Amino acid sequence: MPRQFTKISLHEMDERVQHLAEKVYASALKEEDTKNTLSMFTVPEDCPIGLHQAKERELRKEIEEEKSEKSVKRSVNSNVVQDVEPIKWAMSVISPLLTPSSPTGPLPINIPEFQRVTISGDYCAGITVEDYEQAAKTLLTALFIREKYSRLAYHRFPRTTAKFLRSANNEIWSEEEEVLPDMCPAPREGEDPYSMEDLPQNLNYSLKMKDGIIYVYDNEDTLKQDQPRSLPYPDLETFAIEMSHVLAMIADGPTKTYCHRRLNFLMSKFHLHEMLNEMAELKELKSVPHRDFYNVRKVDTHIHAAACMNQKHLLKFIKDTYKTEADRVVLEKGGKKFTLKQVFEDLKMDPYDLTVDSLDVHAGRQTFHRFDKFNSKYNPVGASELREIYIKSDNYINGEYFARLIKEVAHDLEESKYQHAEPRLSIYGRAPEEWDILLKCNLTYQFKIKLCNYFSKALDAFLQVTGFDSVDDESKHSDHIFTYKSPKPEEWTMEENPPYTYYLFHMYANIMVLNNLRKERGLNTFQFRPHCGEAGSITHLVSAFLTADNISHGLNLKKSPVLQYLYYLAQVPNLCVSLSTDDPLQFHYTKEALMEEYAIAAQLWKLSTCDVCEIARNSVLQSGLSHQEKKHFLGENYLQDGPEGNDIRRTNVAQIRMAYRHETLCNELKNNFFI
Repeated sequence: MPRQFTKISLHEMDERVQHLAEKVYASALKEEDTKNTLSMFTVPEDCPIGLHQAKERELRKEIEEEKSEKSVKRSVNSNVVQDVEPIKWAMSVISPLLTPSSPTGPLPINIPEFQRVTISGDYCAGITVEDYEQAAKTLLTALFIREKYSRLAYHRFPRTTAKFLRSANNEIWSEEEEVLPDMCPAPREGEDPYSMEDLPQNLNYSLKMKDGIIYVYDNEDTLKQDQPRSLPYPDLETFAIEMSHVLAMIADGPTKTYCHRRLNFLMSKFHLHEMLNEMAELKELKSVPHRDFYNVRKVDTHIHAAACMNQKHLLKFIKDTYKTEADRVVLEKGGKKFTLKQVFEDLKMDPYDLTVDSLDVHAGRQTFHRFDKFNSKYNPVGASELREIYIKSDNYINGEYFARLIKEVAHDLEESKYQHAEPRLSIYGRAPEEWDILLKCNLTYQFKIKLCNYFSKALDAFLQVTGFDSVDDESKHSDHIFTYKSPKPEEWTMEENPPYTYYLFHMYANIMVLNNLRKERGLNTFQFRPHCGEAGSITHLVSAFLTADNISHGLNLKKSPVLQYLYYLAQVPNLCVSLSTDDPLQFHYTKEALMEEYAIAAQLWKLSTCDVCEIARNSVLQSGLSHQEKKHFLGENYLQDGPEGNDIRRTNVAQIRMAYRHETLCNELKNNFFI
């Protein structure tokens, strides 16, 4: 695929698609009851379409079609007959993925025999043949759109789905065309993590922002001639049109019905798989030497640095600093400087008397669905002064206490060995100096090295981060409907904040340009991993489907069976589930917050050992760990699909489970794309 952003003009947009997209936007804008537009996955199976009369019409139409000879000829037969041998059935499902040189006989690696759930007879989607074909066509279009956006930004796109998309176009997928993020490996012991020796030469590019997107020029002359470097530069109109295709799908009745039933089928199929094969999976795991749940790698992919410590840890740190540094100046307020002792005197409290209860940083029942109250829990004892002193990088002591707290948490992780974390540091975007402040905090107190005089170079070294997030209260309502007519950033003069989708597009667009430029220079690339679907409109999840490598939360996927099914087919890390802690300060009690999450989930959902190990494996796959580290933690062939990509000696995930996942995804793709 050429590394250019293919643009679409408005006149190419289908009127029906535009109408359905506007319907979804209107329902979100007016905050209406959207159950008729966005049916819940949990509603009874017989009512996803909506109105009773519409359902009767569709049923009559389906009965007439079934009677017709034409419908019989065009009906889609199941790929499986019950008396077919299981291995032959598995090969029939994954055959579109085999290259011409691949074997067509037995499966390529040894998989213990297990019981497969198969379906026989004419395929029935619960909708007419025409509606089924329309649903399959729109699903295919949506996956092609996500693949385009993922590849251009160096985000991940699953091999299995990519191979089926190539087959749908009568093409053959090759490994050479795969695009993957390029992550920095962790520094080895004794290695300077911020060494600037290998940084490429500064070529003094010229930059210019147009319509909210940075354009890169070789020099001032090419800037004057408006000849930017050949990089993919997205445009708002194309994004709005392609997003409308997905919006139209989630409002289309037959597509909702089809996706809803496929999700119900998948859930029931997995329950049957568990019932039939749980003991066989456990037998596999028992035969693996040395490895168990405790010593497989787990990554906390969503944890905020400002809340990465538990409440007891923060309380102890406050008491320790007061005991040893009470006379240290730590705060400047209103032109006056305060020592730590004076701060507590003004608050009329003695740190010795503090408890975790009086610290009051734990999230209680009253904070749920209240972003304002949740944010206030970042203030120990309700005092913003203590938040500034202890968990901010921009303060009088240059974030020293904050950095020391993070180091202590990192030390605990090092001791546990098999747990990793990706802390998220906050940049508010109010001033460019925020990067320098954050950099100063990290370089000075995290690694005890002398500050470089040239912050721009030091910042390049600091940018070994794995990606960017976008965080705020998603439930905040915006009266602006995002369209191609939305004002450009330089034209946005309204007092209200732009909508969520507006932010996501512009963040994605600039990360895409930056990633392509950095890839040219041999530097690491970044993932876009926003908070999404925690609250607010379903349109947030639609925009993230196009722009995000993976998302955090995604709770609102339950409102749309179409989106939920799309996220499954594209294996977006969210429906490729992992567990994370988010805010140990607010939610957890021990220094092993991630293990608390696994323990609670295992008890609540009755998860097996294979289940929790599969979740742990997912966390490594979707993390920002480098290719070399993932090979070490998951196996040399982790990029392969199914059992071939699983080294049970390292992941403790049964090959039966991996085969089931792979064959099930292939079967869904095969049904949808008539392959």
